[in-house]
Amino acid sequence: MAGWVSAGREDDLAPGQVRVVQAGRARLALCNVDGRLYAIDDVCTHDGGPLDQGWLEGCEIECPRHGARFDVTSGRVTCMPAIMPVQTHPVRVVDGEVEIQVD
Repeated sequence: MAGWVSAGREDDLAPGQVRVVQAGRARLALCNVDGRLYAIDDVCTHDGGPLDQGWLEGCEIECPRHGARFDVTSGRVTCMPAIMPVQTHPVRVVDGEVEIQVD
């Protein structure tokens, strides 16, 4: 059953920044793209590296290990060596508090 987990205040994550959110066993990367928030699994599908330690440029995040890139809005791969998309999660803001939906 899916549930919503708190991910902090909306004002705490500036555009272009990424923050890790721990949701039970899931480690998520919350990304601010020009004021819009997106959440993805914080794991590169190429080698399991942490995406939050990479670079967020526009809507793409680059894995620091081998340069795989993903579109944080859809999860799709935009640059190899990854070939599998990263899982995305719905995000909402309620009274300034960010919430991410997880399974």
